[in-house]
Amino acid sequence: MLAGGLLLLVLLSVSSVQAGEWTVAPGVGTLQAAIDQASSGDTLVLKPGTYSGPVNVHRSLTLLGDGSSVVDGEGLQHVVTVTAPDVVIKGLIIRHSGDNLVNEDSAVFITAEGDRTRIESNHLENNQIGIYLKGPESAIISNNVIVGGRHHRINDRGNGIYLWNTPGSVIKDNDIRYGRDGIFVTSSRNNVFSGNRMRDLRFAVHYMYTDDSEVSNNISINNHVGYALMFSHRILTRNNRSIGDHERGLFFNFANYSVIEGNSVSGGTEKCVFIYNANFNRITKNLFEDCQIGIHFTAGSEKNEIYLNAFINNRTQVKYVGTRYIEWSKDGYGNYWSDNLAFDLDGDGIADQAYKPNDLVDQIIWRHPLAKLLLNSPALQILKWAQSEFPGIHPGGVTDNAPLILPPQVHSADNTVPGAHVSDG
Repeated sequence: MLAGGLLLLVLLSVSSVQAGEWTVAPGVGTLQAAIDQASSGDTLVLKPGTYSGPVNVHRSLTLLGDGSSVVDGEGLQHVVTVTAPDVVIKGLIIRHSGDNLVNEDSAVFITAEGDRTRIESNHLENNQIGIYLKGPESAIISNNVIVGGRHHRINDRGNGIYLWNTPGSVIKDNDIRYGRDGIFVTSSRNNVFSGNRMRDLRFAVHYMYTDDSEVSNNISINNHVGYALMFSHRILTRNNRSIGDHERGLFFNFANYSVIEGNSVSGGTEKCVFIYNANFNRITKNLFEDCQIGIHFTAGSEKNEIYLNAFINNRTQVKYVGTRYIEWSKDGYGNYWSDNLAFDLDGDGIADQAYKPNDLVDQIIWRHPLAKLLLNSPALQILKWAQSEFPGIHPGGVTDNAPLILPPQVHSADNTVPGAHVSDG
């Protein structure tokens, strides 16, 4: 009889191991106990209710909720720490991390051991940092809603998603609101950020020292800066939208050898694009509309290809405080300028005369702002007339020798109002 009972117990244990799925009840310590008892490859199904954190996922497990399973960190550093590869966390509400930015307090903190971790379809709220990837490779962060805190000044808040040295990771289809930066990455490579919606932040996407990556089909709305690429090279920046970002839609600071294509910046931004010491980039098929300045470039940023873009209704289309002569067309195609009252007598779609967005008076005002007071004075009017009659006194700057008669078509991210899915938590 004893032998039979032991055999039955062994069979039940083997059956449980093969099933690999365990139901966990809410409560204090129940989730960590289930993690400690499970085997790699198991799935823990969390019933609706609240589970106390913090918890450490130190085995390759799946934590699965139905959208009403809450893991509450109770203000104690990280809510969930991942220290094993191939972990999946899906369908949970994760909230109330610690509030210490120096300690990197996060809703989900993934260590270098967490290769191929997948964080999917969770709701993160009231955390200092949303998801921190610190060293894992090939992680996937997708379809999460991340609502950051608002009780600190914006520069003292944590990022929605923070990546450090996480090559091959993909960040896609997330909704991010409040916090400091939506997605911040540094010292990484081969990352893809695609289809994310970000609003009410400092920067929507912030690159530092990260190469050979892609930023595509994202939407930024009502942030200070949309897409900031700094000290990074070979970044494909394609089909993104910036709507009503306050200072800059696109910002490039020592970002080189990149492609900026099919993006749209609109909505009263101070500068659609600001380029600072960035070269050897191809900027094409973008829409820059309704900004104070279309493109402002400076600090040795003359070596870029800029063609087939549409500059529409910007108060100043181009700002360049320099004396070099710079051509903004390629292979017979320039850009569309809404203020260019041009003729196309041969009907080839190219204006019959070159377009210069700036003149000598612009240069004087940029260098000496108080000269604005003399804008309608006879002296400046004579200067404008002289420049129109004698092009040789033009001070240099941008020339488009093949301006377009019609704007090129731009295929940027979907027109859905970004952040519509994101509540305040």
